[in-house]
Amino acid sequence: MSQKVIINSDILKGTINKNIYGHFAEHLGRCIYEGFWVGEDSEINHTNGIRNDVVAALKKLNIPVLRWPGGCFADEYHWKDGVGPRADRKRMVNTHWGGVVENNHFGTHEFMMLCEMLETEPYICGNVGSGTVQEMSEWVEYMTFDGESPMANWRKENGREKAWPLTYFGVGNENWGCGGNMRPEFYADLYRQFQTYVRNYGDNKIFKIAGGANVDDYNWTEVLMREAGWLMDGLSLHYYTIPGDFFKGKGSALDSRESEWYITMKKALHMDELITKHSLIMDKYDPDKRVGMIVDEWGTWFDVEPGTNPGFLYQQNTIRDALVAGLHFHIFQKHNERVQMANIAQTVNVLQAMILTEGEKMILTPTYHVFEMFKVHQDATKLDVDVASNPYEWQGENIPAVSVQASTKDDQIHISFCHVDHKNSTTVQIDVRGYEDKLDQITGRILTAGETNAHNTFENPEQVKPVAYEDFTVNGSQIELRLPPMAVGVLTI
Repeated sequence: MSQKVIINSDILKGTINKNIYGHFAEHLGRCIYEGFWVGEDSEINHTNGIRNDVVAALKKLNIPVLRWPGGCFADEYHWKDGVGPRADRKRMVNTHWGGVVENNHFGTHEFMMLCEMLETEPYICGNVGSGTVQEMSEWVEYMTFDGESPMANWRKENGREKAWPLTYFGVGNENWGCGGNMRPEFYADLYRQFQTYVRNYGDNKIFKIAGGANVDDYNWTEVLMREAGWLMDGLSLHYYTIPGDFFKGKGSALDSRESEWYITMKKALHMDELITKHSLIMDKYDPDKRVGMIVDEWGTWFDVEPGTNPGFLYQQNTIRDALVAGLHFHIFQKHNERVQMANIAQTVNVLQAMILTEGEKMILTPTYHVFEMFKVHQDATKLDVDVASNPYEWQGENIPAVSVQASTKDDQIHISFCHVDHKNSTTVQIDVRGYEDKLDQITGRILTAGETNAHNTFENPEQVKPVAYEDFTVNGSQIELRLPPMAVGVLTI
């Protein structure tokens, strides 16, 4: 029995903000040090200490925005320790992630240099948990003020004459937990105070992001929107796809059991419910949807790989992760009126990473390939899509087997699809209404695998990668796709 999809090419549903394809790089494990930063004395090929191979790979994704320095790390990070001559920078203990000592060689200047190399927008997360209003205010001044001031002068002494353009600034992170264990009422008041001193200097206009809810804490969203909604441009939401129990065992990234596959897909789809319910609360205080929902931490979270530091959150990345990424992008695009940014956790060597490194070696993960295929949706116009999917069943439960989204840009239509059934092939009938005379030129790419835990390794780096997809036929306005199990891909008309 085939799945039915209707795409109305003449019904436009607004813009898909490119920032939902954003990334997150925290001082955690080997994300910054070894992942991005190897230092100017490294034998690994680099530019001013930043790995060239990682930058080259990530540039192919058209990364729109990169969040830094955390995460939980942000609320123990004191930015002044990370500027000036590297030899003089204060060493610090990363108490959240492994208790390792960091030399602060990667700080504000290095991060901004990385963003310039990636041609991406920086998203800085400030310290509310253990920092001060003055510290946050001076950081913004240091980065964005072009005139005569103590912080601007210090920046110039440290080698940067012109101010950096900076749009996105987070006023704290997870202040309900690692960022201070605050009540929403207390954080709302702190947010009101701190954001007052996040100044706009000259033509630089900052998009202020308040620390939002943990998963389904709807009261947090209610309080923040009621008490401070008019003072924010964005409100964050964090949700990780964890097949097991966060405290007792999250499950292995390489677990091939049917139960782990199904549970992971079901939990990934839960993001739709979370966004829907948080959006309803935001709508009450912001009916015009001025405040963007910023899903600045999302992705799979498994137990660390055996033999690795438990505080480094290093996990493998399989075709299962690729499907989780595809489903999330479809959910974000479905809610394009409210969701204005999303940042996968994280970019290199941590959680659901794009890239894994080992010394001078580097591999691309299945998740990387989904970002690369789906980049066609960035800043495209969302099309009206109606999907009637058959159920994907497991032990009396079921979820939709197929997810489809479509957009148009530059006189092309891009149709992305996810097939989550891990055992059965399927047929998908897509009716592209209003575009019948242009279906003679269609190309496709698909990512799939023969095993649920198929992944890339340093010995076999291309086991899971996209290939050309041609297993479809066209009849009038109808495209019939024949999809293998566990597949994600894109058609271009």
